[in-house]
Amino acid sequence: MKKIVTLLLAMTLVCGALTGCGGASKDKNGNDSANTTSSGKETNSITVGLATDLDSSLDPYQITAAGTREVLFNVYEGLVKPDKEGNFVPALASDYELSDDGLTYTFTIRDDVKFHNGKDMTISDVLYSFKTCAANTVIDSLKAALSDVKVEDAGDNKLTITIPQASGDFISYVSSVYIVPEDYKDQATAPCGTGPFAFESRSVQENLILKKNADYYGTPAFLDQITYRIFKDTTALMTAMSAGSIDCAGHLTIDQVNTLPDVYQVLEGTSNLVQALYVNNKVKPFDDVRVRQALCYATDVDSVMEFVNEGHGTKTGSAMYPAFGKYFDESLSDTYEYNVEKAKELLKEAGYENGFSFTIKVPSSMTVHVTTAEVLVEQLKEVGINADIDQIEWSSWLSDVYADRNYEATIIGFDAATLTASAMLERYTSAADKNMFNYSSEEYDAVYAQAVAETDDAKAAELYKQCEKILAQDAAADYLMDIPSFVAMFNGLEGYEFYPLYVMDFSTVKWAE
Repeated sequence: MKKIVTLLLAMTLVCGALTGCGGASKDKNGNDSANTTSSGKETNSITVGLATDLDSSLDPYQITAAGTREVLFNVYEGLVKPDKEGNFVPALASDYELSDDGLTYTFTIRDDVKFHNGKDMTISDVLYSFKTCAANTVIDSLKAALSDVKVEDAGDNKLTITIPQASGDFISYVSSVYIVPEDYKDQATAPCGTGPFAFESRSVQENLILKKNADYYGTPAFLDQITYRIFKDTTALMTAMSAGSIDCAGHLTIDQVNTLPDVYQVLEGTSNLVQALYVNNKVKPFDDVRVRQALCYATDVDSVMEFVNEGHGTKTGSAMYPAFGKYFDESLSDTYEYNVEKAKELLKEAGYENGFSFTIKVPSSMTVHVTTAEVLVEQLKEVGINADIDQIEWSSWLSDVYADRNYEATIIGFDAATLTASAMLERYTSAADKNMFNYSSEEYDAVYAQAVAETDDAKAAELYKQCEKILAQDAAADYLMDIPSFVAMFNGLEGYEFYPLYVMDFSTVKWAE
């Protein structure tokens, strides 16, 4: 395998194709198929391919897919933003102060920022953005965090935000309020922000093009242009990669990595998500906790990881992934050790001694989830459970499974929109709009409410871990792993920085001299 280095990269991105390239070289099998140069270096551009299309709306407060957030991280910014260590650093605010009681934030708004449409950013735009985000965001935790705050113009280009109770998570929510121009009405189709790259054009199901923001207030991007190209499927992507006509490709399987020509460097990291066999807790037989627990005992996660990723990845055991550090409870990964007899015993107790049948809906474009489903189907047969795989288009998955909850089971990975434990755990509360699992537990709701209200960081972390333990014991899902992220980048590209969030920052990427 190629040189492996650490990379934290998001789940749904796959980087894409360039057409004009140079000569050929030998691939691993000795075939003359791979180009040795990329036209991107000459044009100071790269093309990034997406395995799935972006959300229909590019409005920053309407983004639902992780892949769309990754792309628009380059376009939109908040008053603060996360760095590669997960800390929040000044962005559109040059600095901020927090009152001694932890209730009032005072931000100094930069006076040298221009929106991509040429308009100067003002404090009026900031006030408008907070108000609009609070009213329209599709992120439940963000909406809740902004519902009871007071945002005011304090004069001298200063903004104060007063919250009802101190919260260590609040600055993360501030970073998620992307600042947009007050009088701009086309965010859904032609997004306008302040980031290092500006929107140029979009052709739905074909591409999206960003250009360098020449008026960026911070360190300017190195690249002049990024073209996000949408591939029909991974087969088309791999064909282009075999020809060496791709600058970079993300979320490849280990088998795909092992067939790459030598014009690529390969980077490995985690996907910052929790992959699981998620079940509809209101649909029989998954409304019975014993059946859900039987699924967990019948799953050999180590074997899944070995088969799908040659052992790469990290077992989770619950709804939190390792990069969250203080919130991750490694001990939960052993809640259900592989035990066929225990699984059969639970099925018998639940009245399914002869097993049952169900369907797993999986996005067809996400190879790692499809392959994982294939492995689980074989494992579940050992306890008399027969599962069929229904591969569906990503748009159908979003509407049928995620929105309408019309499914029995699915395999997918969930990420965090913000660097908060609530971003991963709120979706399991009974009343959450995004509770596609139809999971309901009075105990969980009560502990989660305590965790959110707790102002002591250490105590809050323990309460969040208690939430994770409840989910594991209730087998709210058959939790598997944080899958590895294999990324191929054309030789000569450098400067990528890694984040513990689903973002892909191209402002530091460049072609080597």
